[in-house]
Amino acid sequence: MIKTANAVVEPVSMEACNIPAQAALVLSGGGARAAYQVGVMKAIAEILPPACANPFPIICGTSAGAINAAMLATQADHFAQGISKLENIWGNLHAEKVVHIGYGELLGSSLKLLLSFFRSGITFGRPLSLFDNMPLYHLLLENIDLQFLPELIQSGYLRALCITAMGYHSGQSISFFQGSQEIENWHRIHRIGLREDITHKHLMASSALPALFPAVHIHREFFGDGAMRQSSPMSAALHLGAEKILVIGVSGRRNLGHLEINRNNKVFSPSIAQIFAQMLNSAFVDSMEEDINMMNRFNDFVRDFSEEKQRNLHVRAVETLVISPSVHFDEIAAKHIGSLPKSLRVFLKTIGATRPAGGASIASYLLFEETYCKELIEHGYSDCMAQSEKVRSFLS
Repeated sequence: MIKTANAVVEPVSMEACNIPAQAALVLSGGGARAAYQVGVMKAIAEILPPACANPFPIICGTSAGAINAAMLATQADHFAQGISKLENIWGNLHAEKVVHIGYGELLGSSLKLLLSFFRSGITFGRPLSLFDNMPLYHLLLENIDLQFLPELIQSGYLRALCITAMGYHSGQSISFFQGSQEIENWHRIHRIGLREDITHKHLMASSALPALFPAVHIHREFFGDGAMRQSSPMSAALHLGAEKILVIGVSGRRNLGHLEINRNNKVFSPSIAQIFAQMLNSAFVDSMEEDINMMNRFNDFVRDFSEEKQRNLHVRAVETLVISPSVHFDEIAAKHIGSLPKSLRVFLKTIGATRPAGGASIASYLLFEETYCKELIEHGYSDCMAQSEKVRSFLS
């Protein structure tokens, strides 16, 4: 039996469903967009047999995806229960549970940023950021119990949990992992895998959107959002031994016709929100899409080799399945901005995070409100159900 913070529960049998031993789940970042991942996983839980335990022995998360990954890992013996807890958190989320939203806090953070200009960028106390996300830290402490990860790994429900963050001083993408003893650290150009007991500080570091949330001090370095230097989001899963990878993205499908229509509208110079949104998109969206394309090309190349040649070269094809939004999150966010507290609405309007100013995209990352999150969960559920046969085949 596995002990939890509240009770002793009987874990679900690993033999209840036929799950590949080295299937990995990769959850990308994206702030509030990560609610979409919950809907996808809810559908997966319904597609699998009712008594099925964790279908993903390897779980990797970045940014807000790290929070979802940690919850799933701590509930590896009860996959459906973990999804239910995630849905309850995201479905009842409000901005004040993530950041301090008072005018005083926002003004204080802005003044601190301004004062740093006269101190060569140096600040004291809490690292520079527009928002104080200490409420998020308390939310994680209350809902994610990491102390039982070693027992879940020892019992075979989990091979590894991996959380990626970016070191501000080294510029390295560090993948902190807690897993089976045979897994070794790795070191590649700008990418490091480091064995370490995962804590809530790692989750805060990985989800610390640059400039918006404060950097987190771990050991001798400050860390921020893991997506910022993550050039190959699927590489950690491969180092951890993945043979199959399910990727849940957070970018809507590109519609060139839609873009062409927009080009005929009146164009303004980009707002601060629009500039910053494109920076976030380049980190959260572009690197994942490029990594998926690279993996597909590699698989096509390797499949032309004979099995003997693959063994001699130590290469193998890695089956991948990608589930990504069928809708544009920017358009959904534009509908829900009004649900934010007034102080945040004023802030977003000031920096141009509105549809006329072209900056609604950044709102899609910051809309930590239940109406928006619930709609993303619904879209994630329906998108996954539309590929239910592919999911069932992938996990067989």
